[in-house]
Amino acid sequence: MGLASVLVYTILALLVLFFLSSHSPFNNTTTNNHSSNRHRRLKLRSNFTTLSSPHPYSNHQPVPFDPLVAQLERHREDKQWEQQHIQNSHPELHHHHSAPAHESQPEWEDFMNAEDFINDEDKFNVTSRLLLLFPKIDVDPIDLFIDLHELTLWNLQQAHREVLHRSQREMELHDKNRDGFVSFSEYDPPSWVKSATNESFGYDMGWWKEEHFNASDADGDGVLNLTEFNDFLHPADSNNTKLQQWLCKEEIRERDSDRDGKVNFKEFFHGLFDLVRNYEEESHNDSHHSDNSLDAPAKKLFAQLDQDGDGYLSDFELLPIIGKLHPSEHYYAKQQAEYIISQADVDKDGRLTLPEMIENPYVFYSAIFNDEEDEYDDYHDEFR
Repeated sequence: MGLASVLVYTILALLVLFFLSSHSPFNNTTTNNHSSNRHRRLKLRSNFTTLSSPHPYSNHQPVPFDPLVAQLERHREDKQWEQQHIQNSHPELHHHHSAPAHESQPEWEDFMNAEDFINDEDKFNVTSRLLLLFPKIDVDPIDLFIDLHELTLWNLQQAHREVLHRSQREMELHDKNRDGFVSFSEYDPPSWVKSATNESFGYDMGWWKEEHFNASDADGDGVLNLTEFNDFLHPADSNNTKLQQWLCKEEIRERDSDRDGKVNFKEFFHGLFDLVRNYEEESHNDSHHSDNSLDAPAKKLFAQLDQDGDGYLSDFELLPIIGKLHPSEHYYAKQQAEYIISQADVDKDGRLTLPEMIENPYVFYSAIFNDEEDEYDDYHDEFR
């Protein structure tokens, strides 16, 4: 950032701080969403899951807006992961009542200290944090406004950092010989795959199996490095063409009810088309649509995809819509950005200024309320 930009931001920050000196979010603040004078206690979320890869259709978890909050949450998750890893690797220690049990206590104290830290205004002030983060987001272009594109890129950067961190942690579990790579023989599938029956959802799918593994092996050396392993766990975000093709094959395999190896229009209409339409509308409420009203657009899209005109869709022909069938982190980052702007954009110009962000801090720092504060149940605490 150039000297001129630094000076502009410094002057703007001073003006904003002066203007808001009596309107701190920790004092008697009224946001555009909630009129409450009570201090909202910040809480760290826990997205910790067991030491196995998630189901491919598990719910997407938004990431924190503030990298410092994300770091604290990762620290908490790592502590929990390490504890479970030790219990799984050394079950004999689980029932031991000496040193291991005693040493686990500082971990929970560490969690409490982290929440005390983010609720200490002198140590963690949301106004100061937003003043610090604003110029890091306002980069394309630097114009003292944050638009949808810039906020989406910011959210995407945070998401990629979170995803890669979890993939690295997961890789440590499967890399049995500690050589920095995971072979298929080393890979231990998730428990839901091991316990699947013929009637189980996903049993016929190839997720976490050898074909999936080989498709993730971009360089074809028989093992997965961290980038390839991250793609293996999150194929929707991969640029690997083999993996994208594999995703298309899995869609055919799942939707092909008559098991002819292709998808006809009926199979396309009652499954794939809904996913494409919901992606484009960014809404999952289709109660106002009837099959008749959707028939024409579904046939139009089917005809566009059916390149050879044989009345069926092959895995290759699904490639143009695979990103809509399996939304990437960019899709969710944009969703999160659109929600934030809709809540904090006071003048409704589609952009955020620093004063707008500071006047609406809990749009960025939500999921922060005490459980007993029922009046905030309608607040969108899934976005933070």
